[in-house]
Amino acid sequence: MDYRRNMTVPAQPMPYDTDIAQAAALMADPTRAAMLRALLSDRPLAAGELARLAGVSAATASFQVARQGRHRYYRLAGHEVAAALEAIGLISPVLPVRTLRQSREAAALAEARTCYDHLAGRAGVGLLDALLESKSLSRTDHSDSASTRFVVTGAGARTLASFGLNIPELRRSRRKFAGECIDWTQRRGHLNGALAAAITARLFEVGWIARGPKTPKSARRRSVHITAAGALGLADTFGLDLT
Repeated sequence: MDYRRNMTVPAQPMPYDTDIAQAAALMADPTRAAMLRALLSDRPLAAGELARLAGVSAATASFQVARQGRHRYYRLAGHEVAAALEAIGLISPVLPVRTLRQSREAAALAEARTCYDHLAGRAGVGLLDALLESKSLSRTDHSDSASTRFVVTGAGARTLASFGLNIPELRRSRRKFAGECIDWTQRRGHLNGALAAAITARLFEVGWIARGPKTPKSARRRSVHITAAGALGLADTFGLDLT
């Protein structure tokens, strides 16, 4: 008997492994890598602005991103790409500060910045610490994942709802609800996922964090600063003291 006739053929080939070389090759060019870092702010950039932030000519930038048409804007394909870039940063050699401007930019990025669409830097790490210390979040272990995940407690749901978040709606998101990134400047975890993105969007909306002239122009795409209202609000709502 030919038993193969009774075997079910999968509709799609079963994955054997991941081809990391293909993705790594796309990031390996120094100019493209600089442009990818510039896009980590989750804000679309035109080829000319990408060129300025990456320190190359507009023609070079257009070639790297395969520009099609005038005034075309570019952004990362999604938060997964940003997470990969941040993870690579953890195992990459650091670029030393060589100028006063770079020193100011580095300080601004380390203090508070966006990691794609969620808060990072000292402010992001501090926010996760505060949420855990106040028992608004608790860690949970998932046997199907090596990464840390968090659940919102009853007290946390009330706090976040009063802050303006719809937790049941966020839980229905196709995106991971709440996890952890190892922050490349602090070497500790900050909150990521749908919850972190919603918190950060709300922080911008109520004016507790802002992009603006307090940071060098080239660092403004990612760095943010805590406003006076934000310092009070973060302390009162989440117990976060950044002084």
